[in-house]
Amino acid sequence: MKHLSTILKTCAFVIPLLLTACGTHKKAVKTEPVAPVNSDNRALIEKVNSNAHTSDFITSKIRFSVEVGALSQSLTGNLKMKRDDVIRLQLMAFGFVEAGRLEFTKDYVLIMDRINKQFLRVPYHHVDFLRNSGINFNTLQALFWNELFLPGHEKINEAAYDSIQVMSDVENTILSYQKEKMTYSWLTDSGTGRIKMANILYTPRQGGSSQLNWDYRSFSTVGKKAFPNDMSVTLTTPNKEIKLGVLLNYIGNDSEWETRTQVSNKYNEVTVDEILRRFMAL
Repeated sequence: MKHLSTILKTCAFVIPLLLTACGTHKKAVKTEPVAPVNSDNRALIEKVNSNAHTSDFITSKIRFSVEVGALSQSLTGNLKMKRDDVIRLQLMAFGFVEAGRLEFTKDYVLIMDRINKQFLRVPYHHVDFLRNSGINFNTLQALFWNELFLPGHEKINEAAYDSIQVMSDVENTILSYQKEKMTYSWLTDSGTGRIKMANILYTPRQGGSSQLNWDYRSFSTVGKKAFPNDMSVTLTTPNKEIKLGVLLNYIGNDSEWETRTQVSNKYNEVTVDEILRRFMAL
């Protein structure tokens, strides 16, 4: 049980960290300065945007794997998402007991450790990196839903197109956007406009860079559109590499569930510093 608790803490702490610095050196998307977006490039961006899913709800059974150094474990669980409202990951122990929950809304991040009856609920702006880089709920939703995003923009519209750089050939198109120390890039299929990989690079003035790669390995048809059912996420910082896998099974559109978790008064609240300190000690 102690080993399981450690794994659950790892899973619970990884996702908030994914939003603070990101990726893998092997698959980093490299871009070069290009001319402002012209009509052809606008058409490529619009093609990528046209793949956005139209469902209000996405629900699925998931298999969630995590590797941190020599630590490796797979867990099952449930993924429940409501468009523009909430993303919830429920991690199960022994296949039927919920042991951890991660809930992301537009206003806060909630992490629950049901084994030790602890929780963290914090608004995004309380985490310095998230506030400074503009990464928030919209970013995470776009990554799960295989969509473009621009920090500070709730939606990508034509007014935002000129902020995106485009580099294209017959097979692939790379879209990129730079903001201060951050570079956001997407590798897409030139024919279909489907996103193959999202990459976020954080380059501080001092210290090593960090990256996040979010790879989309396969898709299922949900409704009339494709939805990613196998995602591989790699976070590389100067001191640690974390690999995550999210495999979706039985994807549906169930809407009969409560979109907000009520935390029992039996749970003890912990701080961001405590969560991060505990994670880094793993």
